[in-house]
Amino acid sequence: MTAPPSPIIIYVDADACPVKQEVYRVAERHGVKVFVVSNAPIAVPRDPMIERIVVPSGMDVADNWIAERAVKGAIVITADVPLAARAVKDGAVAIAPNGKPFDESSIGMALATRNLLDQLRSEGAITGGPKPFSPKDRSAFLQSLDREIVRLKRAGFSV
Repeated sequence: MTAPPSPIIIYVDADACPVKQEVYRVAERHGVKVFVVSNAPIAVPRDPMIERIVVPSGMDVADNWIAERAVKGAIVITADVPLAARAVKDGAVAIAPNGKPFDESSIGMALATRNLLDQLRSEGAITGGPKPFSPKDRSAFLQSLDREIVRLKRAGFSV
């Protein structure tokens, strides 16, 4: 007897996520459960498929909550490269809010780039932040999330 397929679950690193509404729309269309994880209460739609998780304040508490649950069949929405690396290592899919997927082939370079930029910022060589979030980023995210859900369904994961 084979085990039933694992469900597809979306975990949103929500504190600074600009695409929460897009996640809700795509998840509703596919019937996928969403966990919105943050250090402070965030308004979420009244929907049994969307669950708000408020974790205690502290360094990486929300990231740890997500990483402990991010396994095959999970999709992690985050701009946090170390969290994405942890998720990918455990077999989950990780997508940045700009639609860029993190995978085993790209996560090493993403971590190295993040660490280099962090060092340059701490030395004062870079004083600006990331480029502004654009409609093009939002569109790329929608396509990327939809594509990953369809791919997981085809791989036998359930909703």
